Amino acid sequence: MASSSRRSNIKVGVGAIVCEEAILKGDITIGPRTVVHPRASIIAEAGPIIIGEGNIIEEMATIINRIPSDQSVTPVQIIGNYNVFELDSTCEASKVGDHNILECKAFVSKEVELTSGCIIGTACSLTEQEIVPENTIVYGSECQRREMNDKPYPQIGQLDYLMKILPNYHHIYKPNIKPTKSEPSV
Repeated sequence: MASSSRRSNIKVGVGAIVCEEAILKGDITIGPRTVVHPRASIIAEAGPIIIGEGNIIEEMATIINRIPSDQSVTPVQIIGNYNVFELDSTCEASKVGDHNILECKAFVSKEVELTSGCIIGTACSLTEQEIVPENTIVYGSECQRREMNDKPYPQIGQLDYLMKILPNYHHIYKPNIKPTKSEPSV
């Protein structure tokens, strides 16, 4: 269980399900209806991490705001809405848009910016500095690319299921961010 001094840097939105078994370090804001599985890691060592609404962060997935080699800036890492970080994926990207999927064992480095609607396939790594265009799929052993016609459909069914089931089996962080007028209170 996290100490009270560490918990004060963790802000949890109304309706978010954040398992206390998750590894949370640093200044982290987790938006409403986001699910953080047990054994997921969110580490804000270089600066704050702000995670939007409706994201799914699965077991052993890691979101890390790593200290840059020049150490001259303290960047904010921003994760948009309705992204899925599957089992054992790692995201260091300073900016992630909406409706992206990082499949199992995918890796996205700090030099990469994910726009919206991208899928980074199983075991694919993006390490070179780039902005990944919208609706791009990266797949295969050589990280080939192609463009999709539509954004990936948000995994609302999975999100609803996890929000119902996880509190039955895990201790959950209590929300500590007051809802705004646009957010319904739960």
